[in-house]
Amino acid sequence: MKIGIIINTNEPETVWNAFRFGVTSLLMEHEVKVFLLGKGVESESIQDKKFNVQEQIGLFVDHKGQIFACGTCLKIRQIKGSEVCPISTMHDMLHIVEESDKVLVFG
Repeated sequence: MKIGIIINTNEPETVWNAFRFGVTSLLMEHEVKVFLLGKGVESESIQDKKFNVQEQIGLFVDHKGQIFACGTCLKIRQIKGSEVCPISTMHDMLHIVEESDKVLVFG
């Protein structure tokens, strides 16, 4: 199954759970793409002792999950894209939605 996940929050527990779900799905051999939107583009910089978002993002990428980040949302926050979260567009998000069998939105 192809799964699209849209993360529209920087709340540590929610982002952590979104990526945990993504990792679980990848381990079950599903294809998973994450699109970071709004405050979600801050996911890479979340620091929380209880919810290790960085670890989950690392596992997600290690298991071949793909992450995309809204370029406009990054620009508003003066954040640059990264190797893990490249700058993307609404067209990319639409493509993820169109090609996915299921889409989940966190946030």
